[in-house]
Amino acid sequence: MKKSSIILIVIIAIAISMILVIYTDSSTYSTFTEAKDKETELYVVGVLNKEKDLMYDPVKDANHFSFYMYDNDSTECQVVFKGSKPMDIERSEQIVLTGKMEGGVFHASKILMKCPSKYDQDEVEVIEASAAPQTAMN
Repeated sequence: MKKSSIILIVIIAIAISMILVIYTDSSTYSTFTEAKDKETELYVVGVLNKEKDLMYDPVKDANHFSFYMYDNDSTECQVVFKGSKPMDIERSEQIVLTGKMEGGVFHASKILMKCPSKYDQDEVEVIEASAAPQTAMN
């Protein structure tokens, strides 16, 4: 076999292994129920339970934030984040957590929030209607 053929086979093998690593590493969104069964970090998508209090006391511990969240299956779980409280989490439409379940509590290492758009069409219409100048017609 020629050296060029061997080099080509090695390059193809490396390319295939890189593709496999990329696709096996990509994660999908999970639920709290699935997180209880796995010991690896997962992505969980859900919404904040606004009926329960957010627990954050920067004087006591500035790196401890705890709240309750519903996942996409409407399962509620307590979430603990070792960091400061994200700004405007109460206004978020959706939350994506990265972390793992320990006991009955989800320990998040990252929190990403989808906040409401300030360019929402309904909001723009309300602002335009209320901000329109009043002119008197004679």
